[in-house]
Amino acid sequence: MIEVRGLDVRYAESHALRGVDLSIAPGSFVLIGGPSGGGKSTLAHALMGLLPQTIPAEVQGHVAIAGLDPQRHSVAQLATRVGLVFQNPATQLFTATVEEEVAFGARNLGLPPEEIAARVQFALEAAGCTHLQYRAVRHLSSGEQQRVAIAAVLGMRPTVLILDEPTANLDVEGVRLLVQTLLRLHRQFQVTLVVVEHRLAPFLPHAGRLVWLVDGRVVADGPPFQTLARVEPSPHPLAPSPLPMLALSEAEGLGEGRGNGGGVRASSSLVALQRVTAGYDGRPVLEDCSLVLHRGDLAALVGPNGAGKTTLARVLAGLLRPRRGRVTWYTDGPGQRVGLVQQNPLHQLVCDTVEEEVWFGPRNMGAKWAGRMGAEVETVLAQTGLHLLRHRPTHALSVGQQQRTALAATLSLCPALLILDEPTVGQDWGHLVQVMDFLAELNRAGQTVLLITHDERLVNRYASRVWEMRGGKMQEARCRKQEARGNG
Repeated sequence: MIEVRGLDVRYAESHALRGVDLSIAPGSFVLIGGPSGGGKSTLAHALMGLLPQTIPAEVQGHVAIAGLDPQRHSVAQLATRVGLVFQNPATQLFTATVEEEVAFGARNLGLPPEEIAARVQFALEAAGCTHLQYRAVRHLSSGEQQRVAIAAVLGMRPTVLILDEPTANLDVEGVRLLVQTLLRLHRQFQVTLVVVEHRLAPFLPHAGRLVWLVDGRVVADGPPFQTLARVEPSPHPLAPSPLPMLALSEAEGLGEGRGNGGGVRASSSLVALQRVTAGYDGRPVLEDCSLVLHRGDLAALVGPNGAGKTTLARVLAGLLRPRRGRVTWYTDGPGQRVGLVQQNPLHQLVCDTVEEEVWFGPRNMGAKWAGRMGAEVETVLAQTGLHLLRHRPTHALSVGQQQRTALAATLSLCPALLILDEPTVGQDWGHLVQVMDFLAELNRAGQTVLLITHDERLVNRYASRVWEMRGGKMQEARCRKQEARGNG
């Protein structure tokens, strides 16, 4: 079904794939793993014919997929047999409503209306987004957009389905439903599956094979569990047991004098949301929502897709004005009040290179302010693993590298509150731990951090306070006392 021989891909500033050979039989279920920047997404793009048809690159070697040659057949021709779900779902969603998005591909195939309707219902049910059918695409959470992107591809009934980091924005239920859907497609319709992932655990029991890419080369290929043990012989450290659950009122009462994990004591409030209601187009997402963040908190916000987590972050960052309620700040420090690292890093990268991006904010603040930031910027580049990529164009980075660039640029502005919205997107565990350990050090020095994530490993390993959102409301919180908290 897929044959790759001597595939070599070079972008203007980097070598992404180096002589890759890969053969995948019809009906296979193959995982593609490896560290950030290893060439996984480039391989997916090459299989779909996006290189060099829509993404400039120098491509050598031979690729055949579903009987087509991506170098000779158009992306439109390939799309009739091969479906690709991108790492960033927003890049492939462009119609007004969910129903229109899922129907778009089938309509372009010239199918009769009754067949289109049947495919739409099948795809919506399979991806778990029937309840979103009449919603506006632009107002969906990233997790909801991920499900819709998967549904839109399923509506084309592809022979080969390639998914690039499909779990990145999904909650636990979403991941379970995705795996269930893929297994159904694989077993019932014999769809050939290629899944590019950092979160391998949900797929390992079901895939027939794991291909491991490092620096653009296949370094291991074989049965999933054995291959993973060979490339990562030291298992990931076990996260501490979950934090004890407390009622929200009890957690909010911890305030004065509560420890933040061995560093600066959170002795005063930094920002308070008081009975805030906010949303989009007349539809409330947050309802009567209250919380207090203290100086020196490293807090986590968890909850299912569409619960309102990103909306709360936008309210804190001043990007969305509440309809009711108040946001009160208790700081006038030398930096910015809020630094928000968004789920989609492309929404906030504006410069040509990594180094220019990290310096952009300080320079806009003025020469005197930028002058004292030199050492800090160098530290941020090193600790986010970007010092060797400082001259790399931002558009030539992997999604994980773009995410770290957005984080470095945000930290360079010395925000009183740093908000990370799903920082695991595109990150392997090694880079993620490096960045989070760095943030934990900043936190011990007084940096307040709000982590929005579905990854329980991060919550259990780093967070001193945890809130859970459901249906736009805070339902419960957890707190670990100072002496119990560590960074793993």
